[in-house]
Parts: sequence; C-alpha cells; structure tokens
Amino acid sequence: MADYTFLSTWCLDASVEEVWDVINDPPGYPEWWKGVRAVDVLEPGMETGLGRVNRFSWRSVLPYTLRFDIEITRVEGNHLIEGRATGELEGRGVWRLFDGPCTAVVYDWRVRTTQRWMNLMGPLARPAFAWNHDLVMRQGAFGLARKLGATLIAHD
Repeated sequence: MADYTFLSTWCLDASVEEVWDVINDPPGYPEWWKGVRAVDVLEPGMETGLGRVNRFSWRSVLPYTLRFDIEITRVEGNHLIEGRATGELEGRGVWRLFDGPCTAVVYDWRVRTTQRWMNLMGPLARPAFAWNHDLVMRQGAFGLARKLGATLIAHD
C-alpha cells in the first residue's frame, strides 16, 4: 500500500457557522464541489454527525473514480470533524475550522491506497495523484466560496 499525507487550507470571508453547515453536510457536496460525483448516506449517525457513514464517489481529470466510505469518529462543536476512511482509500481525514478575521478551514487527509493498480503505479504516479488531490481541493475551495456567496481569501 502507498501512503499519502495531504494538508489543505482555505480561508473564506464567511462565519464558522456558515462554513460548518456546508462542510457538515456531505450529501450536499455534489451541488458545489466539482469532482464529487455522489455521496450516499449508509448510516445517519447521531444528530451531531457522530457515527454517520457516507459513501463518496470522486472523479477528477485523471481517468478513474475513487470510492470509499467515511465513518465520523469525532465531532467537536462546530470546529472539528474526524472520520475514518475505508474502501479504495483507507485512513483518516480531519476538518478543522478556525474563527478569526476570516474562517480558516484546514483539512488533514492521511490515507493509503488499497487498489492493486494504484499500489503498483504509486511510485511513478505519486506526483500525478498529488496534483489531482490538490486540484480537487482547489475546486472545493472555490465551490464552497460560491455556495456561501463568500470571498475565497486564500487556498493552499
């Protein structure tokens, strides 16, 4: 298995509450996040989202679709969501929201591939996989800003 670690940061001219409401609603992602083909709710979990399980289907410019489930394992107020991924990717993702002059959104994604072809291609394709991830996250930043009618101040 090939391991990948990605850290993405977005800063938006919107309140933490507004950003939280959109980030904490994965079934709505296809409406605003290019590349998200579908999000199916497998388990609704608690009202806070804890225990929720969603199946994600992602596709970007590279010619493959990734499918994986994320179970929400930790929620702290409207500032943190942590989930465990299983399926074609395994690992963990953490959304952190910080309040300030803007809302800073930090996504920490630490996963490994489980598909044989991805593992075989990993050493050569790692730069393409990383580029693809960065593209998907940029699309998310711009899509979230559009959804909220907010200014995207920065993204990385």
